[in-house]
Amino acid sequence: MSPERGGHITHVYTPAPSRSSPSGAPRVSHAAMIQAPFLLYLGHSTDPVGIKTSRGLATFRPADCLGEFRHDDCPLTLGLPRLTIAEAAAAGARTLVLGIAHAGGAMAPALIADAAAALEAGLHVASGLHHRLRDVPELVALAEARGLTLTDVRDPPADLRVGTGYPRAGRRLLTVGTDCSVGKMYASLALTQGFKARGELADFRATGQTGILIAGSGIPVDAVVADFISGAIEMLAPARHDGGWDVIEGQGSLFHPSFAGVSTGLLHGAQPEALVLCHDPARLEMRGLPGRRLPGLAECLDANLQTARLTSPDVYAAGICLNTVSMEENAALALCRRTEDMLGLPTTDPHRFGVEPILAKLCDAPFQHATSASR
Repeated sequence: MSPERGGHITHVYTPAPSRSSPSGAPRVSHAAMIQAPFLLYLGHSTDPVGIKTSRGLATFRPADCLGEFRHDDCPLTLGLPRLTIAEAAAAGARTLVLGIAHAGGAMAPALIADAAAALEAGLHVASGLHHRLRDVPELVALAEARGLTLTDVRDPPADLRVGTGYPRAGRRLLTVGTDCSVGKMYASLALTQGFKARGELADFRATGQTGILIAGSGIPVDAVVADFISGAIEMLAPARHDGGWDVIEGQGSLFHPSFAGVSTGLLHGAQPEALVLCHDPARLEMRGLPGRRLPGLAECLDANLQTARLTSPDVYAAGICLNTVSMEENAALALCRRTEDMLGLPTTDPHRFGVEPILAKLCDAPFQHATSASR
């Protein structure tokens, strides 16, 4: 991925040790500087969605991924060689990436023990969890003693400002979702790559730990104080005058009570020209909230468009991305066609069928915009 424009957001911010820290405190590093090859951590995970960070790295940075570490009770795999920490170190791995994600982001004792074992074996450790590596004294002491690096990806910049909503130049696309973990990052990356394949200038703007680890830069918006979320996105995707696109990775969902605040700040800060709605048709209820139904696609699109209009009055829906991994291909194609007929918007599964229909709407007829889900 291309580097961020603007010197103060060219990296994931990780604060330097405080003045009260020992002189030999572990170094902090930018995500772009996390040393490869990686050993991807699955641990004791049993939820396929919970290993999305490791899966994202295996998919989009395969050359940097040496293997996966998982315990015997983990039924999941990325299709990489299963290695012990000692085997990975002997094979040349440089960093254990704690590529799991779960609500709250706390580090269980077993995970801390695995991270400690990695440090003892000479590996650096990187994490995108809310629970910071630097807040675990055992890990800090090990890293200090061995001259190794702890990288907390979910550290936002210190110089964030509140958003203004004032119009700014540039073409920006934001992915939104009916729920969290439905494929917004994958769709954003696929759209960025598709723009580039067409000869368009485009940059992926990462807002979550997985995207940041893939791109090497970004702002972890779910770790930003609420007042500064929209301003953080204005910094991440500032005014642009080269005709290129900023493809901004969405987070959460307006309809998920746990994460709607982040989604709202993203919609306002992105000031998007276009929205792409992402949805998992196999998802029957909100992730982590049993019994709470997902919104309908038209309902969700209209709510996102209405919210975005506060800072982008002419925003339009550019398409739908479905995550059909649980469906047979013919059934997935049929669902894409039905959804397209229902909403009048190009619909695809980015992984299976690519994003060309959406790109055609964005690039070939950029000023013939729909302004609601019904057009």
